[in-house]
Amino acid sequence: MEKESKKFPLFFLGDQLEFPPAEAANEDGLLAVGGDLSPERLLLAYKNGIFPWFNEDALILWWSPDPRMVLFPKKLKISKSMRKVMRNGQFTLTQNTCFAEVMEHCANAERKGQEGTWITPNMKSAYLDLYHKGFAKSFEVWEDGKLVGGLYGVDLGHVFCGESMFSNSANASKFAFIKMVRELETKNYQLIDCQVHTDHLESMGAEEISREKFLEILQG
Repeated sequence: MEKESKKFPLFFLGDQLEFPPAEAANEDGLLAVGGDLSPERLLLAYKNGIFPWFNEDALILWWSPDPRMVLFPKKLKISKSMRKVMRNGQFTLTQNTCFAEVMEHCANAERKGQEGTWITPNMKSAYLDLYHKGFAKSFEVWEDGKLVGGLYGVDLGHVFCGESMFSNSANASKFAFIKMVRELETKNYQLIDCQVHTDHLESMGAEEISREKFLEILQG
């Protein structure tokens, strides 16, 4: 896991299907602890600007950071080198053909400065359940018949909540991201939720907005 809270959360979730307001999160964005990863709770969370992020063998932590990293599809930036990659036929893209495999690759991807993964077996099972119910989506990148990149996330119909991506071939995850954004733009999606800032996402046009603005778009 890439981030730890400076404060212990005030809200403990039980069996009841509810969350405190996202605005109640502490300065690190940590809102609540506990609960479960049922499809109903996950969908309630995402629809209210909340997502789970926690270490294996730990209690479930629920986050709603402020500011929020998002990409408005029309603001997508594509470098000259990536424009060449998009045209050269190196990669092909599919959707929802191997969701579980994409999650597995994301879980096993090495990430700078990070030990282990937050994509635990329970997380895999939970998001696969969402996928089977039609609320999660994967984009897969292929090179010479081999799965070399991709991403997955939760699809709310007007907002796509990106969860993780992987790349086993240079530029494969960028290819998936660009193709996804272009497609969602044609379907009038308002934004892609990228959750927290990274230089990589910023280079592709993502920006930070206030949690208040994010929630207005999400729930508008």
